Amino acid sequence: MDIDINADLGEGAGFDAELMPLITSANVCCGLHAGGPGEIRATLELAKQHGVAVGAHPGYADRSNFGRMELALSRQELFDLCTYQIAGLDALVRAAGLELRYIKAHGALYNQACRNRDMADSFVAAVGAWKLPLMGLPGSKLEAAVRDRGLRFVAEGFADRRYRDDGSLVPRTEPDAFVADPKEAARQVERMIQERGVSTVCVHGDNPAAVAFAKAVRAALLGRGFQLRSFG
Repeated sequence: MDIDINADLGEGAGFDAELMPLITSANVCCGLHAGGPGEIRATLELAKQHGVAVGAHPGYADRSNFGRMELALSRQELFDLCTYQIAGLDALVRAAGLELRYIKAHGALYNQACRNRDMADSFVAAVGAWKLPLMGLPGSKLEAAVRDRGLRFVAEGFADRRYRDDGSLVPRTEPDAFVADPKEAARQVERMIQERGVSTVCVHGDNPAAVAFAKAVRAALLGRGFQLRSFG
């Protein structure tokens, strides 16, 4: 049983060097919702050192809310926003001697694209020129939009977030939105693999306990017989 562990990195949270050896895919911030060129370069160097696959992690240009507040952009505005971010990251990735392997939206953009078909179509249209796999929630509007465009969809689960019955994430503003026990997280991941077909699981890199949590989840998954390797 193979499983990929991904983390959102390059956001200036300060844990990238410790998290990189624990994961198999790095969602690298494109510099608008957080981070910047220096953080991106350092993250790419770490990914290269540890043989970790690199993906683009574009989000809203809203640093004060860390890209986690939903915005209403036109299709053209979203196209410009995503193209600007991914193209810039792609250039830095190539300069580092690496290859961009996939795309994962950040924060509010991710949630909106998973929930709303119009937003999903706009996002896929914005990033489709790269013809790269896209991560998202299984059974979401984003999955349907990705598959309709003939692109590869990568079903993602979250180790440190709780879910609603419809498969969407419990909003961060609600009580009990987060999983704190790594053993519970490992059980949740195993259920998602078996019942929802996820092939990658996310540990958020800005969580103050991200390193300890990632270590515990990794150990628990290995203990359950999973092989850790990038889906790409």
